[in-house]
Amino acid sequence: MDKIVSFKDFTKVDLRVGTIIEVLDFPKARNPAYQLTIDFGAFGIKKSSAQITERYTKEELLQKQVVAVLNFPKKQIANFISECLVVGAVEGKDVILLHPEQCIENGASVI
Repeated sequence: MDKIVSFKDFTKVDLRVGTIIEVLDFPKARNPAYQLTIDFGAFGIKKSSAQITERYTKEELLQKQVVAVLNFPKKQIANFISECLVVGAVEGKDVILLHPEQCIENGASVI
């Protein structure tokens, strides 16, 4: 661990739980990816691109709760605007999504 952050810095990251309500293929992405539409309850519906096609099918992702960062700036990826960053653990080139152990209200804060 090279960089130490303070708790105050960590609290600036707005991590929230949301439910994936739509999964589309993303053929224009440089690397295989899906376009996700995620419901964050009171924080709205947001879109994200995720390179998770090796581990997850579209059917597995639909209605799955995930954790995402909501306060990053929007990012254009090909012809798509990503509005949040879905969080996962990286194992080699594989990404394993982080998600709550039990169903929780969309928009719940992660601390």
